[in-house]
Amino acid sequence: MSRIALVTGAGSGIGRAVSLAFHSSGYSVVLTGRRKSELERTAALAEHGGAPMLVVPADISQPDAVTGLFAQAQETFGRLDVLFNNAGMGAPAVPMEDLTFEQWNAVVAVNLTGSFLCAQQAIRIMKSQEPRGGRIINNGSISAHSPRPNSTPYTATKHAITGLTKSISLDGRKYDIACGQIDIGNAATEMTERMTQGVAQADGTKSPEPRMDVKLVADAVLYMANLPLEANVQFMTVMATKMPFIGRG
Repeated sequence: MSRIALVTGAGSGIGRAVSLAFHSSGYSVVLTGRRKSELERTAALAEHGGAPMLVVPADISQPDAVTGLFAQAQETFGRLDVLFNNAGMGAPAVPMEDLTFEQWNAVVAVNLTGSFLCAQQAIRIMKSQEPRGGRIINNGSISAHSPRPNSTPYTATKHAITGLTKSISLDGRKYDIACGQIDIGNAATEMTERMTQGVAQADGTKSPEPRMDVKLVADAVLYMANLPLEANVQFMTVMATKMPFIGRG
């Protein structure tokens, strides 16, 4: 029987790449996110003839939606082996004092509360299934260590993800539940396209930043997921290092 993985934010970027990597490795994959059409596109990109993929649109910031998501996953596949807590969003890059309460709350709801709600449901399944246990992998980001200018909501939530990771790892051990975190620096997705043209730096300048093939991130997540539960990658940082070529005008 194939192993079962659930990926949040599976309709684009890192979530799509990781979902396809799981599927190529023989996992059955539950794809979730807000946009059904993009989730279906991810499923359509998967290799034909492999393990099944289940599309379940859900807003992970809403407790009832998360409960329904995991209930449907369990009803369909009977168990859950891996949760990749990937969904995330940012706020406008403005000074902290200019952020609205609604903008702050929106980021906290998805990045932190959503990850908590999904982990909570995953733990309930992993504790009760046979064989017991599973693995939760949280997408932290380089922002879990170092902020970008004018990124308070995103940076604060990603620092909080580190605390969530450590707590799950500690509390899950007695149930054979492992938890790790991958901190990613500039995977080449639609979201980071602007970085090739230059983004704000801590010294006030604007400079282009390197990006890396998103497949490298997917391979790293797959490595973490495929470890036996007696071992765990607690934290992994994967970041781009090759600067883009900047031509002279």
